[in-house]
Amino acid sequence: METLAAVVTLGLLAAGLYWFVCLLGSAEQKGKHASELSGGSLGREQVASTYRQYWTFFRKPKEIEHADRVPDLVDSFYNLVTDIYEWGWGQSFHFSPSLPGHSHAAATRAHEEMAANLLKLGPAMKVLDAGCGVGGPMRTIATHSGANVVGITINEYQVGRARLHNIKAGLDKLCEVVCGDFLHMPFDAESFDAAYSIEATCHAPKLSEVYAEIFRVLKPGALYVTYEWVTTPKFQPDNSEHLEIVQGIERGNALPGLRRQDEVAEIAKGVGFELVEERDLALPPALPWWTRLKMGRVAYFRNHVVVWVLTMVRIAPKGVDDVHEMLFHTAHHLTRGGQTGIFTPMHMILLRKPNNAAPAC
Repeated sequence: METLAAVVTLGLLAAGLYWFVCLLGSAEQKGKHASELSGGSLGREQVASTYRQYWTFFRKPKEIEHADRVPDLVDSFYNLVTDIYEWGWGQSFHFSPSLPGHSHAAATRAHEEMAANLLKLGPAMKVLDAGCGVGGPMRTIATHSGANVVGITINEYQVGRARLHNIKAGLDKLCEVVCGDFLHMPFDAESFDAAYSIEATCHAPKLSEVYAEIFRVLKPGALYVTYEWVTTPKFQPDNSEHLEIVQGIERGNALPGLRRQDEVAEIAKGVGFELVEERDLALPPALPWWTRLKMGRVAYFRNHVVVWVLTMVRIAPKGVDDVHEMLFHTAHHLTRGGQTGIFTPMHMILLRKPNNAAPAC
């Protein structure tokens, strides 16, 4: 029996080592090594406590309603998750419809290029990326259109990552990244030819405020396209399962609250935009966007063992394993949101600032 136990143990260790090596190789191809998991701009000793503080926003339901606290919440969230996202997901922190016969990377690229095409971008145009993350979409859009893209993100660590990726891609002349709050942008009025947001404005405490700020910095006649996270008409607030799904999505993504699909256009028109086009890009004939999230139990176990080991040997900061577990549960809620049809992360709305819009104060 002891011999059998030893063989089983050695087998498990060998399998674990194999998974670990494979995972590191796969992650390295994406530009982020598993052993580089960190707490973003946080010191190593701050990760676990910041994670605990993050959850206090959701233990007290009214806390998240304090708009002045939301930017700090979002900044903390991206300090915690940026490396894990980039390690396991790539440099574009968003979903996209699955395309038959195409890889996830190709589907992601097509989704980003669609935004550029809707905006009719071309060389020499100056475009705003409101909520740029580590800049995956901006690099695709700059390459596809030749436009100059200026991204803004509230997270200082993401600024550094985005600038590094821009240099590596040879796109630092076309892509610029600024650290700031998209509710109060450090840009002059009427200074952009176009703007886009890809699954980013969901973090705004009030959608009207971020739309108004984007409206301010756009030139008259300019287009703005955004892909929004919203609940669909299938969502029933009195359905306990639906409520659990939505609350799980909000908790695991630093959201002050999901908006309804039918209110987005009215909010945009309320700040002065004209509605050009509106549609849910997740609806058929598009294939399910949540297939990427359906990670098998073995794959999750493999990933979590890697993160746990890196945390235990202090390569990764204490608390990173908790963050990884949180994201796994969030993936379940997102998947259920897609399967039930009560949630979509890609409600597309194309807007125009009127040519006769009054100059911003």
